[in-house]
Amino acid sequence: MNDRHEEAELRKAGLKVTHPRLKIYELLETNREEHLSAEDVYRRLIERGDEIGLATVYRVLTQFEAAGIVIKHNFDGGQAVFELADGEHHDHMVCMETGKVIEFFDDEIERLQHEIAAKYGFELVDHSLVLYVKPKK
Repeated sequence: MNDRHEEAELRKAGLKVTHPRLKIYELLETNREEHLSAEDVYRRLIERGDEIGLATVYRVLTQFEAAGIVIKHNFDGGQAVFELADGEHHDHMVCMETGKVIEFFDDEIERLQHEIAAKYGFELVDHSLVLYVKPKK
């Protein structure tokens, strides 16, 4: 992505465009397939030569979460991880041995969740599904 895209996304979220925000957004954008902790973001910024402190990374990620730019996940047994909020619903599997997070979407699971809510007299408005898995032996 180009800097203009990142700047536009920050402005759209009501955030002032700053160097740390731009660099963190850009890093999340280029690592879309991953769920990164604040420490992961910090480490990758340092590896790229971006001198942004860990406290700043935490602060920016908190601001991004409040602005709806990222979604924060607190999967059991692990540290908080972040992913860009792209508006496309998906569920997660977390490998209990490696900590790897796998995104998936299944029409049948989505349909069943609506049916179950309706069976109990409710309308499903949102949900979060996390499957904790381990490799088959």
